Amino acid sequence: MARLNLAIIGVGLIGGSLGLCLKDKLGDDIYITGQCRTKSSMDKAKELGAVDFVSDDIQQVVQDADVIFLSTPVLQMVPMVKKMLPFLKKGAIITDAGSTKQFIWNSLKELLPKDIYYIAGHPMTGREMSGVTAAKKDLFENKCYVIVENTGAPKEAHDKICDLVKLTGANLTTLDIAKHDRCASVISHIPHVTAASLVTLLNRSHGDKEACLKLAGGGFKDTTRIASSNADMWADICMTNQEAITNHLKLLQGILAEVVVAIESGDRQAVHDFFAESKKRRDSILEQTKDMYELI
Repeated sequence: MARLNLAIIGVGLIGGSLGLCLKDKLGDDIYITGQCRTKSSMDKAKELGAVDFVSDDIQQVVQDADVIFLSTPVLQMVPMVKKMLPFLKKGAIITDAGSTKQFIWNSLKELLPKDIYYIAGHPMTGREMSGVTAAKKDLFENKCYVIVENTGAPKEAHDKICDLVKLTGANLTTLDIAKHDRCASVISHIPHVTAASLVTLLNRSHGDKEACLKLAGGGFKDTTRIASSNADMWADICMTNQEAITNHLKLLQGILAEVVVAIESGDRQAVHDFFAESKKRRDSILEQTKDMYELI
């Protein structure tokens, strides 16, 4: 088997975890080049073994790459592709870890030559910490990894990316682009906005903030865990999935308004039903998915 050349653009939590995993699984059968924003991150990526070679020179990083894995904030991906395009070899495959897909594809389909392929991907995993020091070789294991098929890439390119993803231990699923962005909004984007809102609520509790902190236990910590995620990444996600996120936030506002009315009116049964139905549905989701993948 010929050695695979993989370039990772953005060797942080996701990119670094992919590098660690594939290097562990393939050893000398893969050569990984990487690029990070800062020299300290590049040095750490090399030190940890997430890459074999690292540079801020994009030509050196991508010129021999068979596969380029974009793991930057979403709004940086298209400008990065524009920078690397002159140096990519024929047949190179670009894939990504972006949490929104339509925005990227709308730009890339007008940009890419016919012999450079794009396969949209989204690993549904993460941690509240960011950067390559938070990377783990088993980060993808038992997590859902979405591959979007309708981006015009040939079957051989699609199969190559799927084979790489399978090495991570993730469970592959496919969705069309529009459905992916809507579902990612419900499952991932709205929870992040909500977690950040809960922390903001604490910050705006005025004279009660210090007392509230004394009471903060596991429930508050668990519910707001993802509010510690990378702000650049989440600002970009909101800007590139505006319709789905705003629609779902309005639905959430409506749900909260119903709860406000029930509490204000002293309707205990309505409040009880709200919690009971949520518990029933969550328990069924956990049971339904336990043998498919690990929810995060």
